Amino acid sequence: MSILVDKNTRLLVQGITGKSGGFHAKSCMDYGTNVVAGVTPGRGGETFEGKVPVYDTVGEARTHTGCNATMIFVPPAGAADSILEAVDAGIELIVCITEGIPVIDMMRVKAALQKSRSRLIGPNCPGIITPGQCKIGIMPGYIHNPGKVGVVSRSGTLTYEAVWQLSSRGHGQSTCVGIGGDPINGTSHLDVVKMFNDDPGTEAFIMIGEIGGSAEEEAAEWIGKNCKKPVAAFIAGATAPPGRRMGHAGAIVSGGKGTAQGKIEALKNAGIEVASTPADMADALLRRIKRG
Repeated sequence: MSILVDKNTRLLVQGITGKSGGFHAKSCMDYGTNVVAGVTPGRGGETFEGKVPVYDTVGEARTHTGCNATMIFVPPAGAADSILEAVDAGIELIVCITEGIPVIDMMRVKAALQKSRSRLIGPNCPGIITPGQCKIGIMPGYIHNPGKVGVVSRSGTLTYEAVWQLSSRGHGQSTCVGIGGDPINGTSHLDVVKMFNDDPGTEAFIMIGEIGGSAEEEAAEWIGKNCKKPVAAFIAGATAPPGRRMGHAGAIVSGGKGTAQGKIEALKNAGIEVASTPADMADALLRRIKRG
């Protein structure tokens, strides 16, 4: 079992004829993802890799291929409009890799998503992978193995680190979701936590957060009240100077909220095993599983 994507996912790539879009579209195809279409305005009628049809609009791609997911590699100035185009076409899952989208643009996107059936992962994220079935994003597929541990994270590199640790210890993954580090994104820790909790194929999971915002505390509170599965967590940015942003646009502490210590306390109060360093993430989960 898995969440959000599997072998039946039919992927569209917006920006497929660009350098980054083309590179990662081919990587997803090589992994086994069913890439059925691409979109680049003005390039309709062409093909990618000699077999994937390219369309001018998402609506055309949806009509002709039945795509139900899209991966967006469009520069920041046009990325929000690309998300909105996918929403208008009724694409169920939208994965936006683009970094640097203006916050005001994402406010428009957030409002549109609330009125739709589409789910956005990202922006500024590595994407999502169900090992052995479907890869949508920029993550290195070879480190992932099919299994029963879920991973949700605001950080791409920490996601890869957790996955490598799990795979090295013989624990595969059900689905790994990089939700992105921007202040306004489409899917929260809590959203993914609820999906992992409901997924019979996910028996435990790791939640990776960082300073800034309250998403981790909200997820921890829900886990403490509702989740019986073993959970481990890590919070990045514990050494960040007050008022400084560390890496992601959303990783900033202000008004005394969003501190690493506050998040760690909330996690521990919910019965979650908290890793002390990035190198301890998989072992923290194994300790939590052993504890029962």
